[in-house]
Amino acid sequence: MEPLATRFDAMGALGQGLLHGGPQAPAHPSEDETGQTRYRAIFISDLHLGTPGCQAAALLDFLKAHPSDYLYLVGDIVDGWQLRRRWFWPQSHNDVVQKVLRRARKGCRVVFVPGNHDEFARGFIGHSFGGIEVIDEAVHVTADGRRLWITHGDHFDGVIQCAKWLAYVGDNLYEFTLRLNRHLNSLRARLGLPYWSLSAYLKHKVKKALNYVTDFEVAVAAEARRRGHDGVVCGHIHRAEMREIGGTLYCNDGDWVESRSALVEHADGRLELVHWDQPAHAHAHAHARRRGTVAA
Repeated sequence: MEPLATRFDAMGALGQGLLHGGPQAPAHPSEDETGQTRYRAIFISDLHLGTPGCQAAALLDFLKAHPSDYLYLVGDIVDGWQLRRRWFWPQSHNDVVQKVLRRARKGCRVVFVPGNHDEFARGFIGHSFGGIEVIDEAVHVTADGRRLWITHGDHFDGVIQCAKWLAYVGDNLYEFTLRLNRHLNSLRARLGLPYWSLSAYLKHKVKKALNYVTDFEVAVAAEARRRGHDGVVCGHIHRAEMREIGGTLYCNDGDWVESRSALVEHADGRLELVHWDQPAHAHAHAHARRRGTVAA
């Protein structure tokens, strides 16, 4: 079996991960000559490549439709936990990896901040693979001067830090819910009904889950404020959100197993959550449906 590292373009070239400074991506207009919406920066996390739940085809369509100057991979890009149990790596997952590598080759600055499911990549912090910088955390400065701290967020998860075995159990239950969700949505599609997330519905109905999410958001925002940043971008909890908490901008870019969401920065520094509702292999010029816009 081909080792996972080789699937990341041989993971060989050495390069220093840059938190501050380094080559800056060139400025571009908001739309390129093909009519595609160009963002200054795109933040995505929790792709969970290597699992059946990853919506790789939809993600590939989104990336094709939206070029950017910066691309931040905010953790759980590859699901090492599930791959250790059972190997699953279809061509669509390779296509996503190759698309990201091509973006890096074409001048997009691609930064990978590992999460808990791809914690194996933390052993490569400070290196660059195929032009993708691997760093523990990052600081992104928006076009209007705001400093955003980029972290996956698992360090603020008490279950991960104090009872990792419980996190593995929860991960198995989550995978079961996602399998059930795929069958349910297959039936809904045949009936002409739109996509609906069972696991997201269950999480919103469970009070303890809501308390966990709130505690997580407050803790992450508080740490960003303590560090002197204007805001934070994270993932981990699979809940896309953008709001101010105690005067600090909290942004969670969601995931690509349920919400198919990303955080984007426009050319003027304005931040926005987008949800990709186009079917797989949709026309590349189609635009994402937008929710939760926050003006600069």
